[in-house]
Amino acid sequence: MNLSPAELDIALPHLRLRAQVWGDEGAPPLLALHGWLDNAGSYAYLAPRLAHRWRVIALELPGHGHSDHLPPGAHYHFVDYVRAVLAAADAMALERYHLLGHSLGAGIAALVAAARPERIERLALIEGLGPIADDGHHTLRRFRDAMASAATGRSLRAFPSIEHAISARSMASGLPGPQARPIVERGLRETPEGWRWRSDPRLNRPSPLRTAEDQVHALLRGIESPTALLLSDPQTPYLPHTQMHARAACVADIAVSTMQGGHHLHLEHPAAVAAWAAAHLEGRATA
Repeated sequence: MNLSPAELDIALPHLRLRAQVWGDEGAPPLLALHGWLDNAGSYAYLAPRLAHRWRVIALELPGHGHSDHLPPGAHYHFVDYVRAVLAAADAMALERYHLLGHSLGAGIAALVAAARPERIERLALIEGLGPIADDGHHTLRRFRDAMASAATGRSLRAFPSIEHAISARSMASGLPGPQARPIVERGLRETPEGWRWRSDPRLNRPSPLRTAEDQVHALLRGIESPTALLLSDPQTPYLPHTQMHARAACVADIAVSTMQGGHHLHLEHPAAVAAWAAAHLEGRATA
């Protein structure tokens, strides 16, 4: 088993994406998508535990990690992430593949599976099923705020050391230092002023429009592959279990499980999450 990932460049017509890859080139492909403001380092603990069976390709979304930022004047939209993942799969010549996602990556993975059901073998989702939706109560205010906002939402400060950056990420997200480390180390670049984030500051801009919940349900009904959803216990505030189970009811073949822990379950409990993922991807019944 290759414990150290290989770097992969993926050239799309409009930008270059990067990925970290674990496992043998001839193994069945497992495309893994990270969460918002994360990167391929999100899978540093989980991927080596799956690489004996699959070729794990941790793709970095546009604006994240070592992937290119969008050009000036462009904005990051959820549906365009879906397009980017589909284009990356085409560029890597992945005719059929397993798909794994966490948080934002899980939401994207669900819509990739809905868009191209003939391409996805099995779908494994950690803490996410479709995009964050809108119930209509704050649509106008959110729209106006987004149109008026030019702020990035993040300080462009430089950190004197990687350890300082890890502490800042832990304070901002609640993710303990050892779990944050692989994401932070992957997500920094060294400059004469100190260590700075690689990710595009525009990722912090608020979305002016969100998909309605009934539209999300309609999209999720397009998922045809066997699916497994893993949720944290206690629940993540913006992923209430009631909503997640209502969404899961839209997917024809899905198993929903919970695990004690926080939002980054795959970093907190990599062995247990690997066992959950392997059981689903191999078609074995989960406990």
